[in-house]
Amino acid sequence: MSIKIHMNSLGCAKNLVNSEQMLALLRQAGMEVVEDLAQADVAIVNTCGFIDAAKQEAIDTILETAQWKQQGQLKALIATGCLVERYQDEILQELPELDAVCGTGSYTDIVEAVQQALAGQKRAYLASSAQAALEGDRQLITKPYSAFLRIAEGCNNHCSYCIIPSLRGPFRSRTLEHIWQEARQLAAQGAKELLVIAQDTTRYGTDLYGRRALPELVEGLCQIEGVEWIRLHYLYPDELDDALLDVMERNPKVVRYFDIPLQHINDRVLKAMNRRGDSALIKERINTIRSRFPEAVIRTSLIVGFPGETEEEFDELYRFLDEYKLERAGVFAYSQEEGTVAGAMPDQIPEEEKERRREILVELQDAVMDEFSQKLVGTTQRVLCCGYDPEHEMFYGRTYMDSPDVDGIVYFYADEPVEEGTFVPVKIENAVSAELFGEIAQGPDEEMDQ
Repeated sequence: MSIKIHMNSLGCAKNLVNSEQMLALLRQAGMEVVEDLAQADVAIVNTCGFIDAAKQEAIDTILETAQWKQQGQLKALIATGCLVERYQDEILQELPELDAVCGTGSYTDIVEAVQQALAGQKRAYLASSAQAALEGDRQLITKPYSAFLRIAEGCNNHCSYCIIPSLRGPFRSRTLEHIWQEARQLAAQGAKELLVIAQDTTRYGTDLYGRRALPELVEGLCQIEGVEWIRLHYLYPDELDDALLDVMERNPKVVRYFDIPLQHINDRVLKAMNRRGDSALIKERINTIRSRFPEAVIRTSLIVGFPGETEEEFDELYRFLDEYKLERAGVFAYSQEEGTVAGAMPDQIPEEEKERRREILVELQDAVMDEFSQKLVGTTQRVLCCGYDPEHEMFYGRTYMDSPDVDGIVYFYADEPVEEGTFVPVKIENAVSAELFGEIAQGPDEEMDQ
């Protein structure tokens, strides 16, 4: 009888890819992947360790999963990922419920870790994160029509608030050929949307080829039959150059969705964060995008309450968001993290003040998003169907404006069943915040937006 494995993948999309690579290795070793934890012999929690909230979620998940060792047939519990990498010296001691751990450089040891854990051998696999394998087969966790495509591992940016370079190692690009090959394989499995990810996507190729190779990479992806949407994430403003915009302009497969992590707009705060670029460059890039792509949707992430952030600097961020009206923005209160430069800075802002500032920006962003959504009422949008929602008694999906799990949803009526993973024209009849409501339109596809 084969060993049954349950995987719980926490954190970011890059972590999800690692989970999929581990599942592929386990299946190749003859093990069976099960969704139901109650059926599993071994549970794996692939953890995030980025900020306090993520660390706590990981610990809680480990402890909750451990209860199944007493209640069910679960024989072993393994933790992998960033929390392990961050606390590798003490994690087995602090969490005795664990039977094995694998750091971010040791995903390829997962088969041995499972075998040793079942044999009663508690071990830690902690190879350097800089040695993490860039290539490997994947057993997709997501729906096959929408797949993440990781083009690089690690990060060289060393933002003062961030621990990622310590957890993931230096920035390392995969080769063009390997990425294109994986993309073709994903398309053959039914992928119609490729979500291109890295810690710093626009830096792709600089370490491997000595140049920004993202435009060339995207051109190649556009040639792959079956792929209809290519969505680019984590585009840093200082490297979001005209060469990439030119490629996007020539290729409608590249959706007009710009995920640009800004974090702030005040120059002093940006410098203290060790972010590349300044407010003038950020505004120039946004203006360029708006002029070249009137249908563009810009997503960003913002941090409030960074050490030393004055009321005037926060007001500058507020005014920027109010003026530029970025369609999608995640607002986060600064998290003081051990092992970071910012964590040791003076003038740490009280938690209640950070939360106050966050709520002010969230309220503003909600209004911006509402205003944008209302403009979509009466338009016909191309929607990727993601299933049927019995609670709403409607089908649901996403437009080019929405990345999975972080952006909005379109609910729509249809006279006939709509298959998951198909594109349909939906006339938008109502909007509530980030949720759009409509019905299947009768017009031709060419009348749809993207």
